[in-house]
Parts: sequence; C-alpha cells; structure tokens
Amino acid sequence: MAQPTDELQKFYELLNRFDTGILVTHIGPNGLHGRPMAVAQVEPNCDVWFLTGLDTPKIEEIRFNDDVLITFQNKRDEFVTLSGRAELVRDSGQVAEIWREPFKVWFPKGQADPNIALLHVHARQGEYWDNAGINRISYLFESVKAYASGEKPNIREGSQHGKVNI
Repeated sequence: MAQPTDELQKFYELLNRFDTGILVTHIGPNGLHGRPMAVAQVEPNCDVWFLTGLDTPKIEEIRFNDDVLITFQNKRDEFVTLSGRAELVRDSGQVAEIWREPFKVWFPKGQADPNIALLHVHARQGEYWDNAGINRISYLFESVKAYASGEKPNIREGSQHGKVNI
C-alpha cells in the first residue's frame, strides 16, 4: 500500500540530497557485502539508478539474490535506508540520459564503454532520520532533556523519523 503523497515526497526529497550510497548485496546464504556507489538518478517513485561495470562482483551477488539495501548518510544529521529489488539493465539510451562526466573515472571509454550497465533498484521500503535544519535544534533539545532526565529523547515521527512503504 502506497503512503500518502506528502510522506513519499519527503522521502524523495531526502533521497535527492545524497550523491553516494552504500549498496548492500548478499554474497551467499550467510553473508552481506556493502560498497559505496555514486547515485546516477532518483526517480519520483524513489527508484534509484546506478552505473556499474559488468565485471564487478555485485553482478553475481545480485543474480544470486536481487534483494538489496542502500544506506545514505550526510554528515551527522540525515540518514536514509532504502530496500528494494535490483535489476541489471543494458540500455545505452538510458546511460546517455543519466551520464555525468565524473562517471568517466570508472568508465574511461565514456558512455560507450562496453563494460557499462545500469543497476535499477526498484524501491519497496524506506526509512529516514532527518535531524537537519529546525529538526536539528529539536533533536538537540530533546537529547539534552533526555540526558538530564535519564529518559530517551522524544523523536517526532513524520518530521524527524519515518517509514515509507513504496
């Protein structure tokens, strides 16, 4: 069941603040592997696109199990997790659409690199912790109050923390 538009919109806006995420894949029945990935595109439905090489271990890991988790963090005040299903896509038109010059570091031959592929993460669920701006002031106040009282801080659901089914 989709969340109300304002919750999905907030999650989408938070996702767009990140240029790198840690993509976590399964390496077998009992293991996980995470690596940083440059975000190529975030869709309004919160699907995320990455560029990847066909010769990387993540390709086999995703073939083994396409359930993935992406974690994002900005400094100390914004955190997002996104779980979904990863799909490998070979589409030169889509590569051209989302290509940025810094990607040439990983793909020296540019958009036409034969090793290039797209990794499309179809979003299912997300969670965020947003302590930026006014939320930071609120969080600091609640933290000091909690420390003084010996109780946990009161975090405002929907503003500072939330879960989104996508």
